[in-house]
Amino acid sequence: MKPELDRTISIAPMMDWTDRHDRYFLRLITKRALLYTEMVTTGAILFGDADRFLRFDPAEQPLALQLGGSDPDALAKCCKIAESYDYQEINLNVGCPSDRVQNGRFGACLMAEPETVAAAVSAMQDATSLPVTVKTRIGIDDLDSYDYFADFIGRIAETGVSTFIVHARKAWLTGLSPKENRTIPPLDYDRVYRLKTEFSDLEIIINGGITSHDEIEAHLARVDGVMVGREAYQNPYFLAEIDQRYYGVDDETPERREIVEQMLPYVAREMAAGVPLNSITRHMLGLFQGRPGARAWRRHLSENAHKKDAEIHILTDAATRSR
Repeated sequence: MKPELDRTISIAPMMDWTDRHDRYFLRLITKRALLYTEMVTTGAILFGDADRFLRFDPAEQPLALQLGGSDPDALAKCCKIAESYDYQEINLNVGCPSDRVQNGRFGACLMAEPETVAAAVSAMQDATSLPVTVKTRIGIDDLDSYDYFADFIGRIAETGVSTFIVHARKAWLTGLSPKENRTIPPLDYDRVYRLKTEFSDLEIIINGGITSHDEIEAHLARVDGVMVGREAYQNPYFLAEIDQRYYGVDDETPERREIVEQMLPYVAREMAAGVPLNSITRHMLGLFQGRPGARAWRRHLSENAHKKDAEIHILTDAATRSR
């Protein structure tokens, strides 16, 4: 049975980061935060190995799939395929500013084409019984006024989409790299707050630059949910307070070394299937962030987990060195 879908706290889809190994790891720290896949393009599903991109461990639930694309027919087909994998939500990426994504005519460049996005999400909703949501920016290039942003959201909402995840920065489609687009354009949380005030019937999730629980609390007083990105990856034990603080769960989160122990059966299973140790441990480097021994933990994993003959004991050895 699927866990109940609650978007109070979610972890952002992050390319090359939130793969299935990372999600399994994060799920040991928070049972309730909604996790997202990396963005998966329609082409990867329709013309590649769909199972490779869509399969996940049931322990990762609650889990949402993020799709990248703009063709309504292709997105609809992907939604039908994805529904059999038991995701809880399908999200359309209208926020990624990379050149590769722009060349494929999806991501943030779609903010200039509200009718295209409306047609896409309409087709997605017709193809699946799962909730369809949109992740977007507050603007792109010179299309960065509040009025344009509100009109864009309003047009998409006419299709029946009621949940929007808003990265509170505009995106520059030329001149900045994707990394720079996550830091250089200034954050404008007030624009997202205003959107929630004027579209009170919509569920508005705020994203961008959120690194503390005090910030999360402040945002939750103004919007419906908070999506955390880089902080959740670089300092994953930051999520240890999530279940108790925002979902009223009484269970205590395992200590860091307990989490390492709980990862071992998964790591052993994946390695037996041919997955290199480093493909998993690279997501765990920040587990001891801010704690004594964090550097020794990172160093041991970084120096040893990538070796061709790396074995699972490298993980436990690293935990021992972190003390």
